[in-house]
Amino acid sequence: MMFTLTEVASLNDIQPTYRILKPWWDVFMDYLGLVMLMLAIFAMTMQITKDQVACLPCLEDTEEASGPKANSFPQQSTQEAATGAPVLNTMPYVTKDLPEEAVRELNAAKQQTAVVAEMYPHQPQPTGIRTNLDFQQYVFINQICYHRALPWYSKYFPYLTLIHTIILMVSSNFWFKYPKTSSKIEHFVSILGRCFESPWTTKALSETACEDSEENKQRLTGATSVPKHVSLEERDESPTVTSTTPMLGVKFSADKPVTEVPSSMTILDKKDGEQAKALFEKVRKFRAHVEDSDFIYKLYVAQTIVKTVKFILILSYTSTFFARIQFTHNCEPDVKQLTGYKKFFCTHNMAFMLNKLLISYMALILIYGMTCLYSLFWVFRRPLKEYSFEKVREESSFSDIPDVKNDFAFLLHMVDQYDQLYSKRFGVFLSEVSENKLREISLNHEWTFEKLRQLVTRNAQDQQELHLFMLSGLPNVVFDLTDLEVLKLELIPEVRFSAKVSQMTSLQELHLCHCPAKVEQTGFAFLRDHLRCLHVKFTDVGEIPPWVYLLRNLRELNLIGNLSSENNKMIGLESMRDLKHLKTLCLKSNLTKIPTNITELSPHLIKLVVHNDGTKLLVLNSLKKMTSLIHLELYSCELERIPHAIFSLTNLQELDLKSNNIRTIEEIISLQHLRRLTCLKLWHNKIITISSSIGQVKSLESLYLSHNKLESLPPALFTLPKLRHLDVGHNSITVLPSDVGLLNNLQHLAINSNKVEMLPKQLFRCNKLKGLCLGHNALTSLPESVGQLVQLTQLELKGNCLDRLPAQLGNCRLLRRNGLIVEDHLFDTLPVEVKDSISRETSTSFTGGL
Repeated sequence: MMFTLTEVASLNDIQPTYRILKPWWDVFMDYLGLVMLMLAIFAMTMQITKDQVACLPCLEDTEEASGPKANSFPQQSTQEAATGAPVLNTMPYVTKDLPEEAVRELNAAKQQTAVVAEMYPHQPQPTGIRTNLDFQQYVFINQICYHRALPWYSKYFPYLTLIHTIILMVSSNFWFKYPKTSSKIEHFVSILGRCFESPWTTKALSETACEDSEENKQRLTGATSVPKHVSLEERDESPTVTSTTPMLGVKFSADKPVTEVPSSMTILDKKDGEQAKALFEKVRKFRAHVEDSDFIYKLYVAQTIVKTVKFILILSYTSTFFARIQFTHNCEPDVKQLTGYKKFFCTHNMAFMLNKLLISYMALILIYGMTCLYSLFWVFRRPLKEYSFEKVREESSFSDIPDVKNDFAFLLHMVDQYDQLYSKRFGVFLSEVSENKLREISLNHEWTFEKLRQLVTRNAQDQQELHLFMLSGLPNVVFDLTDLEVLKLELIPEVRFSAKVSQMTSLQELHLCHCPAKVEQTGFAFLRDHLRCLHVKFTDVGEIPPWVYLLRNLRELNLIGNLSSENNKMIGLESMRDLKHLKTLCLKSNLTKIPTNITELSPHLIKLVVHNDGTKLLVLNSLKKMTSLIHLELYSCELERIPHAIFSLTNLQELDLKSNNIRTIEEIISLQHLRRLTCLKLWHNKIITISSSIGQVKSLESLYLSHNKLESLPPALFTLPKLRHLDVGHNSITVLPSDVGLLNNLQHLAINSNKVEMLPKQLFRCNKLKGLCLGHNALTSLPESVGQLVQLTQLELKGNCLDRLPAQLGNCRLLRRNGLIVEDHLFDTLPVEVKDSISRETSTSFTGGL
């Protein structure tokens, strides 16, 4: 059977892309395997077509050894001795022990031979020893002696060579074929090829070379001098800014001149950019999948050991049988009863060829084995399950390329044996800095100045505001919006304020919602001097940018996130001492105590807001030292009483204890010591009664008691001479005391969503009332004296049991239809002239009021 070279080579065939994972020794062993395979096939072909033995009987060992010699037979011819086949006319005629019939036949043959000899008298007579074997007997003897006299290695050497070679070739490429490794290798080679050919790789490495050349120029031209754009003030304060804050770990480096990259490099095709983004994600997932296992490494080591053991085995037994391949052999088959001979002398026609082929095969095996030993030395010489990109980090600007391990590291080591440029270009896609640069370029390509300009709106304070949500980064063109006053950034994973932020001269308010933000030194100097309000929303306190605590001109700081008591020391309040102009601090978190270090802000902090989201605030002693506080809000702190620490805040003007668990306010008498307290908000609690001591807080101007469980109002409440705003809505009050008429300065009364059935006439003596909320009660009539409220602009009556409205509403000259909240059918009960008076000039009056 014959094999074509193509069929044989397929045993050693691998995908061309896999060649980058084959070091030189594996390639060399593959070629050695092909040569050994061709040698085995050649030996098999020769053996199948040419291999045979030729045998002659040894006459001296037979019982009739003296017979032929005594009969003086002619010598055997040269042709017969060479081929082992007898010549017909020289066959012996041995008659001993033959039957009479056989003797007669032999004599007839002898006579016939004599006749032939007379016919050809000049024919030369053969010489040599005559035998009594015919041609078929010689073929029979040759076949028996081939199997019995020849050593087994001479007969099966080509087949063994073929089997060994196939095993070696399979072992060399087994890791490419095994299912658990082939999928990972195929994925790796695919990603590696795309990374190598990606335009982003070329661009990133080109920018690195550009930056290196620029740095060299700066180094030669004295880049250590102070840049011209740095003000004298910044120079004077540079020691403070460049020093490291131990708690925050902030260190600002010197300004780097911005390298102008050619426009051809900064432009990246959108399709190429998307492909590069996809490659970053694929590399990230592949690394996570491969780094947790070292199976590929172990399999490669195992197959290398198998080849080495196979080499030793082949070499050991082949050298043993080498001497047994001979040209001549003695054969003693048990065929004497068939031929009359016991021993034969045989020759092997392929002995010389096999000997030479075996020497060649052993030489190839020896070279193959030495290569295997070298590969083992390489495998165990250094840890291949660890790969460092240190050289790449030194040669490029991507100093954050991480080292890898396990199978990922092993594959990169194998690639390095092919071409180290592959791993260098592959490292670009392991760098977060590189990924951020790609995002920045793609982002700037997508978000143009015109597109951002369309998103700028006017907020409630009539400020220009821009809200960016879930972008990959901060577009550079944002810094060109010089008129922008409020910038809101939400869910942006990488925010970097470059020196160009100094162009935003109108920027005063910044919102960072789950946006890790970094700022360059020049940009920080601008934000430090110009930013007035900052909102930071985070998940963990460590996400707060360290530079936040160094904004010396900041007026308002809002921190929204997890600030549990276990992490109080991590807030970095000691550094808040640099916030020398901070007036408002808002902490929306889950504190169990007010941090003691907040007292560092006491000289200038005037407003403190703690929104605790239902976590019980247990310790408030630190508030006692906050004597400059004017406004204090404690929301959802699960307070059951008014904290005593508040009574020490002598400058307090507004106290808001909304959404707590307060049931009684007996401590309210202590508020009389807060001479400047004008606003008290106890809404959204569980207050059942109001202590009569409320009358002692003479300075109150606004009192909010809505959304409680009040059933009555104490008379002392109406003795507050300065009270202008009273809100007792959403309670269970059934009667509004007539003492309400004593509140001469009352301008707004809200008693909506209660159970009031009638209104006292004294109420309408409060002729300064501008707002009266009576909705959702049980009123059956509205007194006609409501017309005395000539300054009334808002009247809510919806949700009562009224059947008509008094015509005296027409006397409320400032009341308009949009300020009268009542059902339409009740409004229709008013006289036509009253309706016209209320409805006229609604829009004009409203516009004029604005």
